[in-house]
Amino acid sequence: MTKITFNNEPVTLKGTQLEVNDEAPSFKVVANDLSVKTEADFADKLTLISVVPSIDTGVCSMQTTKFNEEADKFSNINLLTISMDLPFAQARWCSAEGVDNLTMLSDYRHASFGENYGTLIEELRLLARSIFIVGPDNKIKYVEYVNEVTDHPDYDAALNKLKELSK
Repeated sequence: MTKITFNNEPVTLKGTQLEVNDEAPSFKVVANDLSVKTEADFADKLTLISVVPSIDTGVCSMQTTKFNEEADKFSNINLLTISMDLPFAQARWCSAEGVDNLTMLSDYRHASFGENYGTLIEELRLLARSIFIVGPDNKIKYVEYVNEVTDHPDYDAALNKLKELSK
């Protein structure tokens, strides 16, 4: 199990951290139009899930922008960003940043993604920075829990795995 810190202070994650080959858990999140989305809405394709604590911070903004820019290199995949931000804040940020190649989703209402994927920081009610790739078979193909929440994930490793799996 990866030990997670936020500003170098240990935090407690609710749920169980996932590993490659685990069954991808169910979740219920809210889209920017306030509709409810579940894992079933993305089950037909290879899916990269980029998890950020808050879209209005520098690293989260850069992480989301990076995956948005890379989206054109892939076809027939889902690119998701999930945070605890309100859908209105996510929509405002996407509009301001020109992000339109991925789907922003909010876990603010149910926190089911955070709990089921082991990313919910109990002390802050934010999601720990992480990346998951889920195959059409609903198995975890790639997972990274970033040790220090304020650090960047390993973009190259995630994108290389996505390229390998999308061939």
